[in-house]
Amino acid sequence: MKTIIEPFKVKTVEPIKFNTPLDRETILKQAGYNPFMIHAEDVIIDLLTDSGTSAMSAKQWSGMMDGDESYAGARSFFRFEKVIKELTGFKNIIPTHQGRAAEKILFSILGGEGKFIPNNTHFDTTRANIEFSGAIAVDLPCTGGRDPDIISDFKGNMDIDALEKFIIDKGVKNIPLIMITITNNSNGGQPVSMENIRASRAIANKYGIPLFIDACRFAENAFFIKKREPGYSDKSIKEIAQEIFSYADGCTMSAKKDALVNMGGFLALNNDELALKARNILVVTEGFPTYGGLAGRDLEAIAQGLEEVLDEHYLTYRIRSVEYLGEKLTQAGVPILQPPGGHAIYLNAQKFASHIPPHQYPGQSIVCYLYVIGGIRSSEIGSVMFGKTDKLSGKFIPASMELVRLAIPRRVYTQSHIDYVIEAVIETYNQRQSLKGYRITYEAPLLRHFTAQFEPIKE
Repeated sequence: MKTIIEPFKVKTVEPIKFNTPLDRETILKQAGYNPFMIHAEDVIIDLLTDSGTSAMSAKQWSGMMDGDESYAGARSFFRFEKVIKELTGFKNIIPTHQGRAAEKILFSILGGEGKFIPNNTHFDTTRANIEFSGAIAVDLPCTGGRDPDIISDFKGNMDIDALEKFIIDKGVKNIPLIMITITNNSNGGQPVSMENIRASRAIANKYGIPLFIDACRFAENAFFIKKREPGYSDKSIKEIAQEIFSYADGCTMSAKKDALVNMGGFLALNNDELALKARNILVVTEGFPTYGGLAGRDLEAIAQGLEEVLDEHYLTYRIRSVEYLGEKLTQAGVPILQPPGGHAIYLNAQKFASHIPPHQYPGQSIVCYLYVIGGIRSSEIGSVMFGKTDKLSGKFIPASMELVRLAIPRRVYTQSHIDYVIEAVIETYNQRQSLKGYRITYEAPLLRHFTAQFEPIKE
């Protein structure tokens, strides 16, 4: 059959509250033109993020009821630990309440002034935790990785030549680890090839630097490897994932993505000394090492989710749903980052609203209009999130790409919901010349996009 159906049945439903464009204009203004500040009940289709927004399965919910809430040594932790060890092969499994907590612990130990952390592309919380430690986060995407129009199988790759040059330039002693983000979220959810991960491992070995993986979307990345990389078509998703992790010394993970849960994460390490330091911080900031800021029921749900996400039927449906959205928008002439990634479609805001300069945030303009016209909440991934002003010259430095992310929650929306999104995006594109730029009226020193306030620029 040509039609790829959802590999699940709906068992529980949550009503959607409908409102009018006039209602939404008022709501948006009251939120300071920042979708993060809009109440969720005022959103019709929520594509702000795929993090923590998954629908859990019946088995996950039954696991929640079976969770062992003992403070220390709960059986739910040992199931959680067993599943992750089998999947990743890492010796030390440290639960945290979400991925950024794992990042905070890791970079509190390995970061600091004078340190540099290279990555194919850091996402926002990773970058923030690195910079908060005093270290510098450096992006080394492959050639073409930052060109929205280039179609390539693995645009999420690390630039291996640039990585080695960077290590030589900055000195091994100043680079405590190399990181690879799979899939590459800031670069459009693009996958990283196994060949590139192996090459990164070879550079890490050559200079004696640990290699870590930001594993939020490891299963989606493994699926792309299976479908696109020679030699992997006959391997299971689990086997491919195990090979990915075999090249690393550790990983951080927000379980809110590919573990299909609403809260949780972990730090996994092979180095016992590093793990001891991490657990010492964990006890102070998160909780006892066998719960780490999570309830036993959360540990159960994560363990079950990590097994379910390896199902190829689920991943086929998941990736195809995103492709479907991308194909329909492309057919209508809407510029998107090509090819469609694993968890989201990224509108190319630079082309979409070409009359709005980067310092007036074209992505934010699209985000705001899309909410008013369709009640759809999305996220700017451009100069609001990554742009900055040079402290010495006062010059505005835009992001490398101006994007709007339509992140698809897992197992939540049906094809009719996606068709509605397609209609709203196309209508927004048809009205693009009426879009106005925005200015920031308030911003926080870190992760400003979460709480920033805006106002439209009037002619």
